[in-house]
Amino acid sequence: MTRTVETQVRDRAPSLVDARAPAPGGRRPSPGRLVGIDLARGIAVFGMYAVHVGPDVTVGGPVGFALETASGRSSALFAFLAGFSLMIITGRPRPRTGRAGRQAVARVAIRALVLLILGYALTALDTEVNVILSCYGLLFLTALPLHRLRAPALALVAAGGALVLPQILYLVRASLEGGGTGGLADLLFTGNYPALTWFPFLVAGMAVARLDLTRPGTRPRLVLTGGALAALGYGSSWLALHLVPHALPAVASATGAGSASSAWWSDTAGEPQGRVPPAWLLVAAPHSETTFSIVGNTGVALCAVVVCLAVADRMPRLTRLARPVAAVGSTALSVYVLHIIALWFFGDVWYVPAVGEDGISALTVLFAFVATAMVLATLWTHRFRRGPLEHLLHTATRPAEHVR
Repeated sequence: MTRTVETQVRDRAPSLVDARAPAPGGRRPSPGRLVGIDLARGIAVFGMYAVHVGPDVTVGGPVGFALETASGRSSALFAFLAGFSLMIITGRPRPRTGRAGRQAVARVAIRALVLLILGYALTALDTEVNVILSCYGLLFLTALPLHRLRAPALALVAAGGALVLPQILYLVRASLEGGGTGGLADLLFTGNYPALTWFPFLVAGMAVARLDLTRPGTRPRLVLTGGALAALGYGSSWLALHLVPHALPAVASATGAGSASSAWWSDTAGEPQGRVPPAWLLVAAPHSETTFSIVGNTGVALCAVVVCLAVADRMPRLTRLARPVAAVGSTALSVYVLHIIALWFFGDVWYVPAVGEDGISALTVLFAFVATAMVLATLWTHRFRRGPLEHLLHTATRPAEHVR
């Protein structure tokens, strides 16, 4: 992909595909799309499928390890990519200015409001899925004022957020214990996806999007940075849990688990029941909302994105084989919503929480979800540029064209 192609990004593209490569269905994609980003987004969607309908991680073996790896990290990757998309809408590698800039800001704001409403609507279905869309909507609104910053400044904001915001969240949650919450407080602090600690993922994605990814040496440095962040996050958690006196017993006692030895990277130790001890700030388990987990998960997301970009750019045969995955990534909102509706409609029929019970196995259900998403996305993108919900979302932002 040449630098000229990369800079010709159209603001109407909600997801990105390489302009050089064929689209998932074989037609030419719109200019400025990065197929590696769609590939990463598709992997993130499948990771969330695995968490929502896959077997329990206690199955062990390669399947259990893959499920543990997907837990938390797939949604973090999705949030990271959301920051990338925000920068596409507002302009990369240079932010739009003047009327075009104001219209781009309006588009992001409208998208954010639509995602907020859609997230609440899906939550109302009362499935077992913790819907993340409302969190994304709020994150878009809170990160939007930063869209003109350069990559170093954005990286500093993300790092500062990762260092400070988890501690603030811990104090806020402690002060709200037993006080009752709802509405904005759930989105910011007490929900399953508190925007306060998911903010760094989005800003980190914005920082990477601001870079010239075609410049020699940029991608290798990003991979090294991602690996260092993952090692720093998970490794520091392991050291802290083993070196700080009584840390492991305190975490195990809070979660009711017999052991918390895996809390430096896995959620098999469980979540705290009741009062959360200060030692919890030392874990890096998925959705623990700690500094260590944010740093480690950001590193994994960064490596995943760069690897997908490299595969799309350097391995055309593998990219062609992965077109169905990229198709899922380019229709991510549609397939995400569809799988929640499917769980709401069919969940009581096929969901089997434990191995050995009658019914369809969770692994079979997972394969069915993945295969169905790839088939539907591939067929759709063969004829249409955007997914069905992506098209509706784009249509909803058209009032932004009237901004002067």
